[in-house]
Amino acid sequence: MSRAILFAYVAIGGAVGSGARYALTLFVQSRSDSTFPIATLLINISGSVLLGFLMRIALGTNAISPETRVLLTTGFCGGYTTFSTFTYETMTLIEDGESTRAGLYIVLSVVLSLAGAWLGTAAARGLIAIRAQS
Repeated sequence: MSRAILFAYVAIGGAVGSGARYALTLFVQSRSDSTFPIATLLINISGSVLLGFLMRIALGTNAISPETRVLLTTGFCGGYTTFSTFTYETMTLIEDGESTRAGLYIVLSVVLSLAGAWLGTAAARGLIAIRAQS
């Protein structure tokens, strides 16, 4: 199977996953008055469950072809939530007896991602301020 075809599978799965995320977010937000990010939490949890299930089936059996695995995991789950990949990789490190590395991965992922979000927000605020002065 060519890389171009696998790329197409990922792109299709990603588009469907992103659409599913958006649809579920709208659905949950339309039924909740809370400011807690319940939609994102549900997406991250369900995506983690789905990725864990798919990877175990795909790697432990012949039930899912490599093309379908790429479409569903990297594509759909990646578009739906990248958090599912993080949780699956962390779980794998723990299962492999790499608890210290798993802990480091968790702390670095959360802290550095928060710092990145903060930096991106600050940069956007700065750009908005500069544009407002022009």
